[in-house]
Amino acid sequence: MPRQARLDAPGTLHHVILRGIARGHIVTDEEDRAAFLRRVGDLTAATGTMVYAWVLLPNHAHLLLRSGPAGLPQFMRRLLTGYAQGYNRRHRRAGHLFQNRYKSIVCEEDAYFQELVRYIHLNPLRARLVPDLTHLDRYPWCGHAGLLGRGTPCWQDRAYVLAWFGQTERAALRAYRGYMREGIPQGRRPELVGGGLVRSLGGWAEVQAIRLRADRVTADARILGTGPFVDQMLAAGEARLQLQQTRAHRLRETQTLLRKTCQREGISAEELRMGGRRRRLSAVRAQLAVHLVRQLGLSLADAARHLGVSTSGIAKAVARAERK
Repeated sequence: MPRQARLDAPGTLHHVILRGIARGHIVTDEEDRAAFLRRVGDLTAATGTMVYAWVLLPNHAHLLLRSGPAGLPQFMRRLLTGYAQGYNRRHRRAGHLFQNRYKSIVCEEDAYFQELVRYIHLNPLRARLVPDLTHLDRYPWCGHAGLLGRGTPCWQDRAYVLAWFGQTERAALRAYRGYMREGIPQGRRPELVGGGLVRSLGGWAEVQAIRLRADRVTADARILGTGPFVDQMLAAGEARLQLQQTRAHRLRETQTLLRKTCQREGISAEELRMGGRRRRLSAVRAQLAVHLVRQLGLSLADAARHLGVSTSGIAKAVARAERK
């Protein structure tokens, strides 16, 4: 079965899970851990990504983040590729470090933000890397200690998270730590990281209730949220996909038109884009400008980039054609 496309747009909340290949380690010592977190910090600043919760375990990691203007795939590609290259050099190894594809789950913020922060930050306790919440309060490879104000990474948006728990920092810290304590008996939460209907509805109890009522609910393994939220995200994803396909189609048509025109007129693509003012070249550009804008639907700026002239030059060529 082919893999589904990722759902993403700037500002989308994601729970990202990345694992070592064959369940192997992705960090082996404190220098590796520091290098991983340093790269996360550098990339959050470079890409405008916001990180709210995180944990770095020996063979996998979790991040709760909001994608920046460049989107999640660019952030993750730079993070994983750059870190893996440094890790391999340092440990004199070759080959892949991470499992084939990181998992990214689009999350409904109002319904799941607090639960995800708690789920991610309780990972060291569930993995028995620390014995209790007191030790977790000082565990350096998890965002929990940072929220408590103990060595907060500058890239973790502590203020945003605490605002979910109280109006003042003191009240928020007290409520947050109490919320963490209440979550310890819950153990593993497969509904937060599982797939399909279970994840979308938040657990088997909700699935069974829906089935008893014979309701029809939309679900998707890439989304953690209620039915309306799933519908909204799928519709937005389809619209973005159609836009990408339209742009790709226009690009292919544009390249074909430019190539055929250059062959017919006996000029090179470089000549066409160099901005020369010979009458013949100017006439060809003007004809192409009208075709690109009026027939293929390119913007003035896109047409200008393809033809090596200014946007105003394209506008004037189209205006002259309309007057004729």
